[in-house]
Amino acid sequence: MIAYQAGELDAFEDVFALLAVSVRNYLASLARSVDRADDLLQDTFFQVHRSRHTYTPPRPVKPWIFGVARHVFLMDRRSRGRRAKHETLAKEDLPELPVAALAEDLPVTDELRWALQKLPEDRREAVMLHHIQGFTFKEIGGILGITSRAAKLRSFRGIQKLRELLDQGGTG
Repeated sequence: MIAYQAGELDAFEDVFALLAVSVRNYLASLARSVDRADDLLQDTFFQVHRSRHTYTPPRPVKPWIFGVARHVFLMDRRSRGRRAKHETLAKEDLPELPVAALAEDLPVTDELRWALQKLPEDRREAVMLHHIQGFTFKEIGGILGITSRAAKLRSFRGIQKLRELLDQGGTG
């Protein structure tokens, strides 16, 4: 990222290659749509380009870029919310969450997807960031603009609710 800030465009390609898949999966979990995540990914890296001067070395790049991605998602959601007042939007039955590509040791079933979708958004986001993306609670706090303790609590409560939903057998 430092090389990219210094004007080396090849460095941007390196950053993109390292993080694009995980950022796309994160955006898909927020947007609940893989197609929308592709658009948001482009917007995210456009914003990374525009705001690269705000990155502060030697801080980790990954949480900074995930913070940019979250901001892009929230702006898109606000914009869609305003448009939704004037348009009729089709609803999806079961939005696709990108769990399979991220958690190789996690048995991915329709029941798990269903349970993840039932979690409140803030808890689902904390669960996805910690248990699937591997961020620390301090990094999650930075991404979400909350304390690390609040991030840990959201994740803990999300996992509790996930277990409860899965114990009910997806009949919730």
